[in-house]
Amino acid sequence: MSKKGNSNLIAIIAMIFLFGMISFVTNLAAPIGNIWKMQPGIEGSNFWGMMGNMMNFLAYAIMGIPAGKMLTKFGYKKTALIAIAVGFCGVFVQFLSGIVGVGGKLLGLPSNFFVYLLGAFVAGFSMCMLNTVVNPMLKLLGGARSNQYIQIGGSFNSLMGTLTPMLVGALIGTLTKDTLITDVNPVLFLAMGVFAFAFIVLLFVDIQDPEAVKDSSHAVSPMKFKHFVLGVIAIFVYVGVEVGIPGTLNFYLSDPVKGAGMDPSTAVAIAGFVAGTYWFLMLVGRLTSSVISGKVSARAQLTCVSAVALLLIVLAIILGNSAMVSMPVFKGQGFGMVQVPIAALLLVLCGLCTSVMWGTIFDLACEGLGASTNQASGIFMAMVVGGGIVPLIQNAIADAVGYMPSYWLLAVCVAFILYFAAIGSKVKKA
Repeated sequence: MSKKGNSNLIAIIAMIFLFGMISFVTNLAAPIGNIWKMQPGIEGSNFWGMMGNMMNFLAYAIMGIPAGKMLTKFGYKKTALIAIAVGFCGVFVQFLSGIVGVGGKLLGLPSNFFVYLLGAFVAGFSMCMLNTVVNPMLKLLGGARSNQYIQIGGSFNSLMGTLTPMLVGALIGTLTKDTLITDVNPVLFLAMGVFAFAFIVLLFVDIQDPEAVKDSSHAVSPMKFKHFVLGVIAIFVYVGVEVGIPGTLNFYLSDPVKGAGMDPSTAVAIAGFVAGTYWFLMLVGRLTSSVISGKVSARAQLTCVSAVALLLIVLAIILGNSAMVSMPVFKGQGFGMVQVPIAALLLVLCGLCTSVMWGTIFDLACEGLGASTNQASGIFMAMVVGGGIVPLIQNAIADAVGYMPSYWLLAVCVAFILYFAAIGSKVKKA
């Protein structure tokens, strides 16, 4: 293999690791929120426990469209290096939340909690930029095998999403008001190490940007297409559903007061395994979809999975913790059985459904846009903010009326996705 081929392979490996880091850093928010919600001043508030997740996704609303413009102005390599550096800083600030402002109060909340929120916000900027650049970087570096590398990257993304809540749950152990944010420092060090490795690798790899795409500044605004507008709403609520299901479930199983009544000594670890299994099923669903997509249309897939997801969520709300069931959970090295409320099993199965929603919604919403597709991509990236807003509202509802009733919000969101799949996605002229 030539010297350039070797350098490209190293860069491809770095990109695949970054693909995983998008999911790894994003999925830190919910399990770390378990620690913050137990701190004096927050006192078990799910709303504040989910605020780190909100800050992470809020960055997408601000950075979604500018990230695409950065790619055009600075090129792939510089944009990727900026994104990696920002990601390192975001995780480092989260690490500082265990040192700076500890013991202080600000607006009635722990001072260091605001340091953490700043870190989550900065990390969100990085995740948005990485989402914008990683796919085209793999396509550029991979050449004829680019699709294979992108699929590997997507699989690694799902795997890291699976491992994150497990690692944090294992590090926390028994969750009490004395649990410290510093308990998860090994995970933060791992994240910073991967960012540093990727930055050094890309810094010394020669990457030539492809020819710029034709100017689409005079294209019709995609917002003039009704099916696209509905698709934008669908992607907003979808990301909220994708994040809200396992995030709130993690809180529900871990909560020693208002939760599922699990054994406090093992609840956090089991909650991590259960949430991780949801992400593992997303990996299974994506691999399955990649096999059948050539034979089954995006509309048929989205209609089917949204209908099944709606049924599972409604059943989970109705049945709640009326019965305990044995559930196989992925523990990293293999599967094991744990006892959980039947609602947990039903909600975890939704991972198979949500796994294919992003791609199918994007495909249906962008159908017939032509030159407007580039603008549409930036708008879609901004709508990822739904992953922060919807779970935040859901957990405010959970604080007010309980965990299971809060899932009615997600049921409404999935019902809209079903409407979009069956009716709203039909292409109409601008």
